[in-house]
Amino acid sequence: MRARLSDIAQQADVSEATVSRVLNDRPGVAPETRQAVLTALDVLGYERPARLRKRSAGLVGLVVPELDNPIFPAFAQIIESALAPTGYTPVLCTQTPGGVREDEYVEMLLDRQVSGIVFVSGLHADTAADHDRYRTLLARPLPIVMINGYAPGIPAPFVSCDDREAAELAVAHLVALGHRRIGLITGPDRFVPVQRKVSGYKAAMERLAGVDAGELAELTELSLFGVEGGEAAAGRLIERGATGIVCGSDLMALGAIRAARQRGMSVPGDLSVVGYDDSPLMAFTDPPLTTMRQPVAAMAVAAVRALVDEINGHGAPHSEYLFRPELVVRGSTAVARQDDTSAPSGPRQRPAPSALAVPA
Repeated sequence: MRARLSDIAQQADVSEATVSRVLNDRPGVAPETRQAVLTALDVLGYERPARLRKRSAGLVGLVVPELDNPIFPAFAQIIESALAPTGYTPVLCTQTPGGVREDEYVEMLLDRQVSGIVFVSGLHADTAADHDRYRTLLARPLPIVMINGYAPGIPAPFVSCDDREAAELAVAHLVALGHRRIGLITGPDRFVPVQRKVSGYKAAMERLAGVDAGELAELTELSLFGVEGGEAAAGRLIERGATGIVCGSDLMALGAIRAARQRGMSVPGDLSVVGYDDSPLMAFTDPPLTTMRQPVAAMAVAAVRALVDEINGHGAPHSEYLFRPELVVRGSTAVARQDDTSAPSGPRQRPAPSALAVPA
């Protein structure tokens, strides 16, 4: 123990007597000195005495739809970091096809007496779902916050990226590059973020490209979320002569790039692709993906602040906070070829590359 006191004192630049007072939680030590000793303990790999360990203020449930899409782990990581200074410990609940459902996770969290729950892209975003489940939680009362998706009539804070604006910005980018046959790929239309993306896309196409309703219907593809859904939908749009595609997620965009390359097309030479999310690693795909960035950090911090305020009895406004997306231009979009601005002509036939750069 003597040697350990000496090591800690040297690391913290204090006396051994001061270290002893801190370890025994005795008075007479300045807060900054006490913190220096505790930091020295952590740096040297010593375990803090039980009396000095920070006690959790409680548990907070974090329900996410999956971890396959890298945007959801990004949300989870930042929410966990934002909760740490408040003293609350997150309990991560991940849904998988055929696995535990959201309602079952909620029951487990209630059994653990959580102080609140954050839902990321949950059933609150599904217009076909029964939202009374959330009213039941609020009636307990249990503070909840919802990220990405809005359900009117639920008195709780909502935090969303402005999906309508994101679609409009993506279309404006492609129009500025000379594209007119611009398709949209996104998920099932029962989800609020999808409805908003479709609305923004159609408004921008009518305003900026002069496209009528009939042509818009031909250029809109609703598919399954993920690479496979994006690939299937992009193949249909390519056959209809699309030269640019706006996608509802980065994974869908990777699927669109795969569909183009399987047809011997170049991205962005023959087809420009815009993703959505700016998930980790999208700057390192081939080509680096142009995408609409969700302000994940700002959204996650806002959600945590709203939840903690609710837990502490300082009710946060029960409305939707909309965060602006950012267009991140990389290598998957380029100026349209001159013949691309005319009538649809279908995909060009080029020799297929020896290997696909986008992972299967």
